[in-house]
Formats: sequence, C-alpha cells, structure tokens
Amino acid sequence: MTVVSMGIPRLPGQRSLAADRPDVPVLLDRFGRVARDLRISVTEKCSLRCTYCMPAEGLPGLDAEQVLSAAEIARLVGVAHRELGVREVRFTGGEPLVRKDIVDIVARSATAAPDVALSMTTNGIGLDRRAAALVQAGLGRVNISLDTVDRAHFAALTRRDRLPAVLAGIDGALAAGLAPVKINAVLMRETLAGAADLLAWCLERGVALRFIEQMPLDADREWARSTMVPAAELLAVLRERFDLTEIGRSDPSAPAEEWTVDGGPATVGIIASVTRSFCSDCDRTRLTAEGTVRSCLFSDVETDLRAVLRRGADDAEIADLWRGAMWEKSAGHGMDDAGFVPPERSMGAIGG
Repeated sequence: MTVVSMGIPRLPGQRSLAADRPDVPVLLDRFGRVARDLRISVTEKCSLRCTYCMPAEGLPGLDAEQVLSAAEIARLVGVAHRELGVREVRFTGGEPLVRKDIVDIVARSATAAPDVALSMTTNGIGLDRRAAALVQAGLGRVNISLDTVDRAHFAALTRRDRLPAVLAGIDGALAAGLAPVKINAVLMRETLAGAADLLAWCLERGVALRFIEQMPLDADREWARSTMVPAAELLAVLRERFDLTEIGRSDPSAPAEEWTVDGGPATVGIIASVTRSFCSDCDRTRLTAEGTVRSCLFSDVETDLRAVLRRGADDAEIADLWRGAMWEKSAGHGMDDAGFVPPERSMGAIGG
C-alpha cells in the first residue's frame, strides 16, 4: 500500500492584524478583495477515489478529535456571518455525506446564521436518502460531481462502480426541491469525447452543468499542463453538437463563465481556473476539516482556529485571527509562474 501524505501546512500560530490593514470588519486582503463565500470541509473521507482528487487507498484518516464537531462548525459559521460579513457557506469534503451528523451540521449552522445561504458539494451517493432531511435542516442547493454518464468511464475515473447511486442522488435532490441542482464535471482526456453526451443528459433533466479545468491538486501528482483539457478545446468539442453563445459571468466573483445552449434559456458553464484565471475577483475563504483557515486553494499557509476555539476564545478573538489570515492572501494561484509548486495538500484534504 502506498503511503500518501495529507501535507504538512505551515501553521503560523496566533496571527495578529498587520499594522497596515484598514480597520474594517470584513475579510479584506491586500489587493482589495473581500471574502464573503465560505467553503467548509467537514471531513477528509470519501466514498469515491477520483483520480484527480484522491489516491487509490484514500487519504490517511483523521482522528475524531482532530475534526471540527457539528457545534464547532456552527460556531464558526456564526462568527463568519456576524463578525466578518460572510453571506454564503458551502459544505464540502472529502464527501460531506459520509458524516453521520451532516444534517445536524446544516441545522446548527442555519440556526447560527439564519440569513446565510447554505449549500453543499457532494458526489451524490446517499443523497436520495438524506435530501429531504437536509432541506428541512436549511440546505438550499447542491453541486453534484459527475464527470461522465458512461458507466465504464465513471468506474475508471472514480475507482468505484457507483454511477447508479450518483444518478439516484441527483433524482433525490430534484425531488426534495433543492434548486438549482448543479453538476460539476472535471475536464479529463478520458471523458472529453463524452462531454456533449453529458451536456445533453443535463439538459434533459433540467440541471445546470459546469465543466471544471483540472487543477494540479491530485494526490498522485500526475497533473501536467501539457495533458490537461483547456476550456477552448472543450468549447470546440461542444460546438460540434450545440450552438453556444457566450454570456460571461453574472457576478464577477462567480467562478463559472456561461454560454447559452441552442439559444437558451439553458446554459453551460466552464470554470477555467488554469487558462482563464479569475483570481483577481476571488471572494472565497476556506476552512479545512481540522479547523484551519486557508486563504487560497494553493496556499500552504494555514491559520489554526480550532486551537483558539477549544481554549475558550471569544468570537472577537476568532474573528481577528481570521481577518489576519485573509489579509495575507496572495494575488493569485501562481500556476503561470516559472517556479510554481503545487500545494502539499491535495483537493481531497483541502476541501472543494
């Protein structure tokens, strides 16, 4: 069995606010961006082993005490909303549905921040059995990962033959009234030929498809710019079958650029993080499952909120620590830099 590292992020400890930071409550960085979208990883565990995310063996497991509890997650959601101006929260993993208390996490977070929009990124496995309870708890919408509707390709990419379970999860989300249901598909050489079939499938079911350029966040370190599928190549493939008209971004901070399909109203989105970077408009802040702040997917610097939370810090101290972490956010992910090095953690260990 191959031993895979979770990564050893640099934990700076107690980070004081920089003297040159403006005295504002929001999560401002040095480049004038304000983070209002919080991504919280609730676990490193997953029911699939997608090649662009996890190793075949999965990630080394975290002990229960290393992971934020439902009450701690809700506490931080409340701090983020009341003290820092966060408006949206998305629960990620690993796979959030593997947590037995995920409904409780959503319910507690909805109580702590009733005005915040709560969503989830999931692979959909088991969602058909839990969607109704999640809606009742306060979940508003879901993004479901689905790279192909070809069962053999799905099994090869995820190392699990679970496509029927994912499709059942999508149906369950629609039946429970989660809206919009968005499908996330990572662009891969293996599935490019089936991209148009996936779009047709999504159009039939009334779900919104977004393709995502593969980023250098795979645990096996096999990503290469020379083999990734860029947005331009995908568009050429889709246009062999569909009439696409670019409409851009409805919100400058939204990661997906959109195109109408065959005159609309249906659209398809592309998140081109590598070839059409949107770092200058990024409005995200991230918490790992262990309760550390990451200002960017590609930053290995993490600030530990769990430790100060568990020693009894009040909301103001937690908020200040969070502000300090985000003030130091870099200008961009740096993938175009000559000396670029991928982060130590893979996507599965960071949270999507």
